[in-house]
Amino acid sequence: MAISFDAEHKVFNLSTPNTTYLFGLFKNKFLLHIYYGKKVTGSFDIKDVCDYGVRGFSAESVLTPGEEYSENDMPFEFPTYGNADMRIPAFHAKYEDGSTLTRFMFAGYKITKGKPKLKGLPAAYVEDDSESDTLEIELKDEETGISAFLLYTAYNTCDIITRSVRIKNHSQSNVKLDRVMSMNIDFHDNNFDFVHLHGGWAKERHIERVPLMRGFMGVDSKRGASSHVHNPFFALARKNTTESSGDVYGFGLVYSGNFVAGVDVNPEDISRVFMGINDFNFEWNLRAGEEFQAPEVIMCYSADGFTKMSQNFHRLVRKRICRGKFRDTTRPVLINNWEATYFDFNEEKIVAIAKAAKELGVELMVLDDGWFGKRNNDDCSLGDWYPDKNKLPNGISGLAKKITDMGMQFGLWFEPEMVSPDSDLYRAHPDWILATPSKPASLGRHQYILDLSRKDVRDYIVGFMTENLSAAPISYVKWDMNRSITEAGSAMLDKERQQEVSHRYMLGLYEVLETIMSRFPDVLFEGCSGGGGRFDLGMLYYYPQFWTSDDTDAVERMYIQYGTSMLYPTSTMGAHVSAVPNHQMGRTTSIDVRADVAMMGRFGYELDLAKLSAEEKEKVREQIIRYKKIEQIVHNADMYRLVSPFDSNNMAMEFVSEDKETVLVFYFTILGKPNRRPERLCLEGLENGAKYEESETGRVFDSDVLSNIGIQFVCDHDFQSRVMTFKKVK
Repeated sequence: MAISFDAEHKVFNLSTPNTTYLFGLFKNKFLLHIYYGKKVTGSFDIKDVCDYGVRGFSAESVLTPGEEYSENDMPFEFPTYGNADMRIPAFHAKYEDGSTLTRFMFAGYKITKGKPKLKGLPAAYVEDDSESDTLEIELKDEETGISAFLLYTAYNTCDIITRSVRIKNHSQSNVKLDRVMSMNIDFHDNNFDFVHLHGGWAKERHIERVPLMRGFMGVDSKRGASSHVHNPFFALARKNTTESSGDVYGFGLVYSGNFVAGVDVNPEDISRVFMGINDFNFEWNLRAGEEFQAPEVIMCYSADGFTKMSQNFHRLVRKRICRGKFRDTTRPVLINNWEATYFDFNEEKIVAIAKAAKELGVELMVLDDGWFGKRNNDDCSLGDWYPDKNKLPNGISGLAKKITDMGMQFGLWFEPEMVSPDSDLYRAHPDWILATPSKPASLGRHQYILDLSRKDVRDYIVGFMTENLSAAPISYVKWDMNRSITEAGSAMLDKERQQEVSHRYMLGLYEVLETIMSRFPDVLFEGCSGGGGRFDLGMLYYYPQFWTSDDTDAVERMYIQYGTSMLYPTSTMGAHVSAVPNHQMGRTTSIDVRADVAMMGRFGYELDLAKLSAEEKEKVREQIIRYKKIEQIVHNADMYRLVSPFDSNNMAMEFVSEDKETVLVFYFTILGKPNRRPERLCLEGLENGAKYEESETGRVFDSDVLSNIGIQFVCDHDFQSRVMTFKKVK
């Protein structure tokens, strides 16, 4: 089994193929963390690794009468507030008597095969119970009647461990939860770098690596979504860790709302790592007999650097986070009209774009914003999801039929969570928006946010989505969300529950998505939030792909897609070839470079094909043929980040098929330099002793030559790219 309990030595052992996670019972009361890292075997007593005394100027524990222990440097598995541990807790609550003290003691455990679902929340899953074991531990505070159920799942097929927490109120009183972290680990030292993905709109998920400092260091979101600014992911890496060597621990949260993730280093250099729902403006009223389920954290340890960590995450996301028909199938090459027309289109123009695209091999025509209500700009009509007959006299169904009669698929843009003040919906239901009761609400992009904590609002969204998707042959939906949540309040909730709104919103959204996607399993849904503002593991449970960024410039996309790959596989990244000069950066790059960057994601186009030259149109035709040949390798192979654009003037990515038969190498130069000597690039992940033939030239290389001596590239101009394919010689 992947999980076991050594009753003699009081130690729980969670094992994956290459890693071990250990914690145990101290004094038969405390759960203390022991170890997380390379796989170890053998047994030992928890007393051998968890022997603690008293620290100067530290309070002594009241939980061990007659024995002196300082809790402030003990590695608790799930620490609480109000005890002698002065560090940031994983749990904080307020009780009816005014107390905030919680003392969780071990109350029991059970080990089962497989992995249970989390009520109302997305989570990693298994398709067969043999894939994993799950450990559930109950910690209970007898005085307050509160229990914490810690859930751990260890996968047998990859080096992934998941964690989550469920809180239950056994008492007859109401309890207010102020902080419930999904995961806590107390590492025994602080010799780490903190690696995270930061950014903003049009510059999402850039990599930053900084030394871990004493005190608190972390990232969060208070924007109602995981956000463009900080992704719900971070890693702790040893100082010498590189892409291919060294210890690194990665943590990803399966949640799409406000989050916090960080490290608290105490004076004894113990690093407390935690992740979960942000406790900023959060409170949950847990009535007698009720439960609260916290989101799941995905954890991965790698002894072989960042690449191996990412590969483990990628395998899990592709096969055990993403779901549905499109998880394993090829997906259509699309063209989106947004950057070609913006709001200025009619049926004739969309049909013309589709015809031109069809001739070049594009498979799916997507109609973006502006097809409904009186939507000629972004200041009206959100919520009025009926077609604008001035633009589309035959409605969506008539346009969709014309597109599908060409042999193409048809897709449509929605922003279901939003409403414009200038809309029939808002005039009929002004109380349906998120707003602090009796206070004015902020506008963002001329729109409000619908209150998805309300059942009537959720029913409305499910209703109009069902109506539209049933009335026309729609095979793709782009689901957008174009503003942060402010004034998170609800007209339906009493004053005691206003701080629950942000989380209730996410639970409502997940319910809506589950309902709609269950009704329409043959529709490919792509997520979007002003680009990549809600690109997270929670959303990928519902959408198999997400619009990576509104910035379609090829150079900027190198940084964005490279950083995104730390946690997310290329199969989840929407990436399009757009017009030049680029609409966000004003930069001009060749259609070859734009396509090569976009082929490292879910490929498509976002431009007016009529404005391309005959030569460019022929290149588009060839690009689509090439992409269809390499699509399965790019999206299912092991990915290697060979050269970082954050550290150099180049970027290189490699994809090696699982059977090591095919290798793809993407190499880019950002800015050229005069008299530049050739660059040498060594490949990774090849089969030892094999020979590989480079498809373009027919040259045959030994794998150890490619891996150690490398191949040369001469790129002395701005914005150059080269893609090479190697096939293993039979």
